[in-house]
Amino acid sequence: MLGSFGLTSDGTTVPLSVDSRRVVAYLAVHRRPQPRAGLAADLWPGVPAEAARRLLAEALTGIDVPGLLVGDPADEAAPVALADEVEVDLSDAMLLVRAFNGGGRLTERPAVDLLSEDILPAWTSPWIAVERERFRQLRLAALEEVSLKLTAAGLFADAVQIAEIAVAAAPSRESARRALVEALLAKGDVVEAVAQYDAFQELLRTSVGPESAGLEGLFPFAGAWPMRPSMGGFRRPVQRSAVVLPGLRAARPATPGAPRRLVSGGSVPGR
Repeated sequence: MLGSFGLTSDGTTVPLSVDSRRVVAYLAVHRRPQPRAGLAADLWPGVPAEAARRLLAEALTGIDVPGLLVGDPADEAAPVALADEVEVDLSDAMLLVRAFNGGGRLTERPAVDLLSEDILPAWTSPWIAVERERFRQLRLAALEEVSLKLTAAGLFADAVQIAEIAVAAAPSRESARRALVEALLAKGDVVEAVAQYDAFQELLRTSVGPESAGLEGLFPFAGAWPMRPSMGGFRRPVQRSAVVLPGLRAARPATPGAPRRLVSGGSVPGR
């Protein structure tokens, strides 16, 4: 279910028709027994009820995998569900979400592969879009929590890598970017933390809307932050050279009008 659909039995891939795949996928997301009328309506929205029930009956008949389903496919009154013994990666991922969002500490980097993919990203059915977004929010929150716990445990490199997964999945999500900046600062990579801050502000300014001030408190700067030239009510976008950090200063560009860069130390080479 995560990344792409696949059904295996005893290590062998089981081919299914398009409609049969849709039924199995729906039951993999909704593990409780499903009434057939509601199942048919969700899988074939806009199709007359009788026709949708016929399509469902044909799809169930095409699922010839012993032990996969609970309920007689020929019994139109019986609800349908996957058997409890059927393993679903989405179910395993939800167990991870609940475990990571608990109050326990981490002493090593956990496996998060199951939280790196969305539910069937290529599928466009309305019912899957709702479940995909729901799981996406849960997995991103879990990744952020893992990153924060790894930072608290002093495993800064691991914390950075986990936070990067969340940022890659949702670049405009402030909580993901915050976890990454915190991990970078704890690791001592101040320049990259500033770069992440600047990239986030530029992304918000150009694609989402107003810039966010939520990350500024993470930087222990002396003086006002951020240093932005202003004219009236208009605030021009900040250049990276506008960030003032202890031990860092903006180098003057060799060409007038070129962007400045951050350098360490007391002098600029060649100046």
